[in-house]
Amino acid sequence: MKTSRTIPIIIITIVAFFVTPRLEAQDSGTGLGIIIGNPTGVSLKTWLSGNSALDFAAAWSLNDERLLIQGSYILHDVSIFKVSKGKLALYYGIGGAIVLTDDVGVAARVPVGLDYMFATAPFDIFVELAPSLLLVPRTDFRIGAAVGVRFWFD
Repeated sequence: MKTSRTIPIIIITIVAFFVTPRLEAQDSGTGLGIIIGNPTGVSLKTWLSGNSALDFAAAWSLNDERLLIQGSYILHDVSIFKVSKGKLALYYGIGGAIVLTDDVGVAARVPVGLDYMFATAPFDIFVELAPSLLLVPRTDFRIGAAVGVRFWFD
């Protein structure tokens, strides 16, 4: 059990050394972090504008031992939830995934989540549900769920 906790701590520590502190909510730049759930792995997000971003992950599905490489175009709405500090965004989007098991698969995904961007810290935390439809080599429907944290670079 210690090994499963050690890897995320090491990743966070390494990333933290390369982070330049930002004193505003994280709605620009590029963030690197971890996702924990199904799947579990590394997350990369880069903002395209004040409300749109590209979100990528390389992650391992613990339920059925498969590697996922996924990417999504996501939109953020910060007007729904008002918070006193930072920003809380509802986000939603569309994307795809390459699924590596015994066969190589291709899936479409529709991520939906909440992203809290701290006002005075260079990181954000998020929770996400992502229904996905495996299209190749067979048809299969799944729902991924994860929480994560990302550190932001200028």
